[in-house]
Amino acid sequence: MRPALLGRIDREVDAHYHARNAFLGLRIMAFPMTQRPEGSRSEDTAVRSWLFIVAGLVFAMIVVGGATRLTDSGLSITEWLPILGAIPPLSDVDWQVAFEKYKAIPEYSIVNAGMSLSEFKYIYWWEWAHRFLGRFIGVAFAIPFLGFWIAGMLRPGFAWKCLGVFVLGGLQGFIGWYMVKSGLVDRVDVSQYRLAVHLLIAFAILGLLIWLALDLAPDTKSPRLQTVSLLHRRVPLVLVVLVFVQSGLGALVAGLKAGLTYNTWPLMDGKVIPSGLGTMSPWFLNVFENVTTVQFNHRVMAYAIGVLAIWHLLALACTADDERVVMSAALFTFVVLSQMALGIWMLLAHVPLWLGLVHQAGAAILVATCILHLYRMRRSATRA
Repeated sequence: MRPALLGRIDREVDAHYHARNAFLGLRIMAFPMTQRPEGSRSEDTAVRSWLFIVAGLVFAMIVVGGATRLTDSGLSITEWLPILGAIPPLSDVDWQVAFEKYKAIPEYSIVNAGMSLSEFKYIYWWEWAHRFLGRFIGVAFAIPFLGFWIAGMLRPGFAWKCLGVFVLGGLQGFIGWYMVKSGLVDRVDVSQYRLAVHLLIAFAILGLLIWLALDLAPDTKSPRLQTVSLLHRRVPLVLVVLVFVQSGLGALVAGLKAGLTYNTWPLMDGKVIPSGLGTMSPWFLNVFENVTTVQFNHRVMAYAIGVLAIWHLLALACTADDERVVMSAALFTFVVLSQMALGIWMLLAHVPLWLGLVHQAGAAILVATCILHLYRMRRSATRA
């Protein structure tokens, strides 16, 4: 009786073992449709490359956006058609209809009265290219993202981060139209407030894409004898905040066309601190609407960022043995000083189109290098 009883127990244990393995096998087969195990990194290169490509497209979008502003093209398309708007005028009749819509807004009657159809086409194509590039970025993000997600190529939780960036991109499209709408009725240009929000969100999207791509890089850390201090680790975050504040100030300068005034350096109107900084009431309007104050603040913030960047670089070079954080700090400092030189050159040259575009591109590069340095510092070891 005993051998028979033991045999029955063995059969039951064996059946339970195989049933459990079959269940686990089904779970493993289903798992890749949602996310892959944390330990697997073979797909990271493809996802990281895709994010960098989209970041490059966003960079191009920022530059084209600067061109639409500098050529006064932003109000040439007076309606927002998210789908059909991708199709430009295809016939002479279509072009005439679009031109008549533009003639109905104040910018035409006050600024561009008598504009020819060929001149209108020039500004129309700039704005159309800007909007079309925005649509293309949406597609270039959404389709690969869905593919990576369905194939289980994304790290756990990474899909939600990408989805957040996609939602922010959709919001950016709406804010772009909200900005354009501000110049269609009572103004001959867009609101500088809405322009600043539009630009800052573009920079935020660029920064998030770069951060996510860097997060997928393989871990190549090597032991370090000395690590950065907590103070030095906090400075890059301060620099990121200052860079975004400076970008907002730059948008105010652009929206108010403040770069066409006080075309001297280093003095403004022959003075270190120009007259007229606080002429508006209430006082805080000077920060956002006073041409003199806006340009002065933009200059002072540039000096502050430059000084802090140089100090931070020298401090890291003297104390940190991790050459990667020193190199990223050096790269950021170089871009800061280059962007300052470009800004001065552009001001003295009365903002030519090509130099304005280079300065706009430099601002995007400044954001990218600042995010790179912040990422490297956040991933470095910290000593008390």
